[in-house]
Amino acid sequence: MTVAFIALRAIVTRELLRFVRQRGRFIAALVRPLVWLLVFAAGFRAALGLSITPPYQTYITYETYIVPGLCGMILLFNGMQSSLSLVYDREMGSIRLLLTSPLPRWWLLTCRLIASTLISIVQAYVFLAIAAAFGIAMPVAGYLFVFPALVVAGLMLGALGLLLSSVVRQLENFAGVMNFVIFPMFFLSSALYPLWKMAESSVLLRDICAANPFTYAVELIRFALYAQFNGAALLWTLLAGFVFMALALWGYDPAKGMLRQRG
Repeated sequence: MTVAFIALRAIVTRELLRFVRQRGRFIAALVRPLVWLLVFAAGFRAALGLSITPPYQTYITYETYIVPGLCGMILLFNGMQSSLSLVYDREMGSIRLLLTSPLPRWWLLTCRLIASTLISIVQAYVFLAIAAAFGIAMPVAGYLFVFPALVVAGLMLGALGLLLSSVVRQLENFAGVMNFVIFPMFFLSSALYPLWKMAESSVLLRDICAANPFTYAVELIRFALYAQFNGAALLWTLLAGFVFMALALWGYDPAKGMLRQRG
């Protein structure tokens, strides 16, 4: 157990130091949601009227509605960024060196997952602080309740990143894979508009959004920001996380997964 936690501390410290040194990564992670919050939301405000819907107790502005979705965007993009770094480390050989250590492979990958999730949570809280500075504040209790929701959502999306890193063979192919994963997951969800609004234009698109695991991650964050519990969102987010992690571990198994096929 001591050796396992030493490995956890070492991997988390390495990822945190890498993140601190890459200031552009931190700025880019905040610019994307802030552009949506301060620019696009201003244009969509008049076009997308929102009625009272749980967890909200009154009418809300469009900016208030999309804040949980933009927190999910930060977790999603950071999970993909972590996946990109794994592909890079594999090409450089460092990830293979890590996986040859005597510790179980699942624990080493879990350590990477925990490290990327912690970085995502820091970025999400910085974004929430900036949003509050612009007058888009949540209930005080929500900032505490949202922490476990961010942990669960971050682990699920980080596990998806691990899965992608086990599938992508070359660094050059990663951008295309990200475009086929990130944008459909983000836009076909409840991050930017509620499902009932989507159903007004297309029931099929509403059903696709309802089947998207990212939708449940966003709703888990949304309810937590208002100190409310969404059991269905938690269940489906955890289930998706377990499935993604199991597939990622299979992909990194040299005897069964994608690493063997590359050899």
